[in-house]
Amino acid sequence: MALFDNPFDASRRLNRGGCSCGAHPSQSEHDAGLPSGDAAMERVVESTVMRALFPHDAERRAFLRSVGAATALAAVSQFLPTRFVAEAFAEGGKPEKTDLKIGFIPITCATPIIMAKPMGFYEKQGLNVDVVKTAGWAVIRDKTLNREYDAAHMLAPMPIAISLGVGSNPQPYTMPAVENVNGQAITLAMKHKDRRDPKDWKGFKLAVPFDYSMHNYLLRYYLAEAGIDPDTDVQIRAVPPPEMVANLRADNIDGFLAPDPVNQRAVYDGVGFIHILSKEIWDRHPCCAFAASQDFVTQTPNTYAALLRAIIEATTYASKAENRKEIAAQIAPANYLNQPVTVVEQVLTGTFADGLGSVRKVPDRVDFDAFPWQSFAVWIMTQMQRWGQIKGDVDYATVAAKVYLATDAAKLMKQNGLTPPETTTKTFVVMGKTFDPAKPKEYLDSFKIKRAG
Repeated sequence: MALFDNPFDASRRLNRGGCSCGAHPSQSEHDAGLPSGDAAMERVVESTVMRALFPHDAERRAFLRSVGAATALAAVSQFLPTRFVAEAFAEGGKPEKTDLKIGFIPITCATPIIMAKPMGFYEKQGLNVDVVKTAGWAVIRDKTLNREYDAAHMLAPMPIAISLGVGSNPQPYTMPAVENVNGQAITLAMKHKDRRDPKDWKGFKLAVPFDYSMHNYLLRYYLAEAGIDPDTDVQIRAVPPPEMVANLRADNIDGFLAPDPVNQRAVYDGVGFIHILSKEIWDRHPCCAFAASQDFVTQTPNTYAALLRAIIEATTYASKAENRKEIAAQIAPANYLNQPVTVVEQVLTGTFADGLGSVRKVPDRVDFDAFPWQSFAVWIMTQMQRWGQIKGDVDYATVAAKVYLATDAAKLMKQNGLTPPETTTKTFVVMGKTFDPAKPKEYLDSFKIKRAG
């Protein structure tokens, strides 16, 4: 009997002829019709139980013929619920480590990581997690590399940069879940409300949160499409998100491409206006991520799985519009975002003042989708090459697969009753240009303004 064969089918034989049921010319054709996913896991448990009860196949088949498959299944399930066993097996063993520290930057991109603490998602998985507010991305990176943090809220490009040794010593790093999609904007000082054309921005001083960030790459992309060279026509500097509004108010910068709630806080304080949402540059682009070292994944696999389950569940909860106001109230307090609830609500609900006298309604201004598409990683690496952060040949697909753990995410999404994508890559459009992850070099070569040769 094959592993996934129905053990309650009396016609199944131990000795195979063509295939294990005798109805197919080959075992491969037989296997093509077998169950997958959770159904396959349950079938394995059922088969194991029946093999233990009836070591000799003839006895099992005689028993099934006498009582019938339904009666046999009911009898076995009464003493050992196979669905429960299958779920327990799929969810893995007890976490090796339950007391964890996760660093985060106080922005709405970290919503799933933050909300999982006060709303009990970590506790549900048997974890005692301390979410630690951190000053900036370099600090997040260094504390995680030094193992002061077990895992962290990171910018989507950071695990790639760490793995490649860009900006730090190389260390294998993983990104098993995206925290949010969209959720950024270009905000300008109020004095520039009549300078909305980026072609007029020569000489501007602009801020992004970190060199290895979607904010940096999207701002550079936006400027270059307008004919502005981001390295020679403007100044782009890294400023931690909590300091951006103060720098705008002090006239140290003309604007920023920042994560929320920074943009909305600038509007709330009357010092800036929202020029364009990042979703208008690339709709459903990745922004931030849940990240952990490869060592954490391999040395504490059960802890890793439990933590990822909590993050995916929290991300799924946050993806529902009806939950956004509740979440805003949970993450606004001083120990988390330290923002007025109305600012956080405007971001999460997508009904917001733009600083120019209008109230806009964009429900997916920020959204939450955990799946780490490996094509996101490939796009990020093309931009790293474009601006000279990495040089030489890059094995895009291999790096993407090692860092963006789409397979792990898909498995745990299935456990949570979700339907993950069937593939790990997809095409998407950035400012009207289609990106094909199978042709990264052609994409990179198509840009006129770039540092890459």
